[in-house]
Amino acid sequence: MQQLVFATNNRHKVEEVSAKIKGEIKILTLADIGCYDDIAETGLTFAENASIKSHFINRNYKLNCFGDDSGLEIEALNNEPGIYSARYAGTHGDHQANIEKVLKKLAGNPNRNARFRTVISLIWHEKEYFFEGVIKGNIRTECTGVKGFGYDPIFEPEGYNITFAEMDLDEKNKISHRAKSVEKLISFINTQS
Repeated sequence: MQQLVFATNNRHKVEEVSAKIKGEIKILTLADIGCYDDIAETGLTFAENASIKSHFINRNYKLNCFGDDSGLEIEALNNEPGIYSARYAGTHGDHQANIEKVLKKLAGNPNRNARFRTVISLIWHEKEYFFEGVIKGNIRTECTGVKGFGYDPIFEPEGYNITFAEMDLDEKNKISHRAKSVEKLISFINTQS
């Protein structure tokens, strides 16, 4: 059976991808291969950060692998927070502070257009492939909903009148930026096996 490393330790993400891949491919986490290194995301784009992760695994473990990077891009803020989405307010993972900074910077601005974007870098038999997923929407003026994480309470996807934080996980996973990029990845892998 072929193995494919997902440069993450998020078991939920791994299970989602595994359930969709046909054929003889087993998805592994970083822990599964004994990788406990902190892979620094020093790129200037989502693609560069995803590529850093996949190249690190391929270079050090000689395995087929993929890494991803994603974030929120707000039109009126010149696509900020972008690659700094998780640490926009300074501390990595302080979701509430990040949301407050976005809302403060957008205060009074009628342009609320935004998008979530994910880029996956796959290294498959020593060749690199990229897959991107985007979902457009707008930024609410206040938080609504308690589900999800990150900017979900202020992001209303296009065509909906609720935020990601008000959606059931299954519904969000059908339309999200990550879901779209993973579908492209899976479609590619299924044609290779």
